[in-house]
Amino acid sequence: MENIVYNELLARGYNVDTGVVEIYEKNREGKTARKQLEVDFVVNQGSQRYYIQVAYDMASKEKQTQEFRSLQSIPDSFKKIVIVNGTKKPWRNEEGFVIMGMKYFLLHIDSLERV
Repeated sequence: MENIVYNELLARGYNVDTGVVEIYEKNREGKTARKQLEVDFVVNQGSQRYYIQVAYDMASKEKQTQEFRSLQSIPDSFKKIVIVNGTKKPWRNEEGFVIMGMKYFLLHIDSLERV
């Protein structure tokens, strides 16, 4: 799925990079440790920027936590999007992340601007 999203973003004219977010958290010994979280895609076009995570399945709470954690750690207010398997129309969760189905993303050229 990530390869399909990547190729579609390039075809739409976006500059696409992968991203890393650094966070600091306590380890088991109580010491602060630096950890790096991956953002699947950082997408730029002009003054617009989108952070995109791609997830085949987000049915479990653990998977949702994993996918949302890197987006939650990004300190700016650009749109954060999760593309999941299926046909879901875009909607926003309680944290303001846009979640949309892969089929919707592919069929609507302006899918990143919607919602």
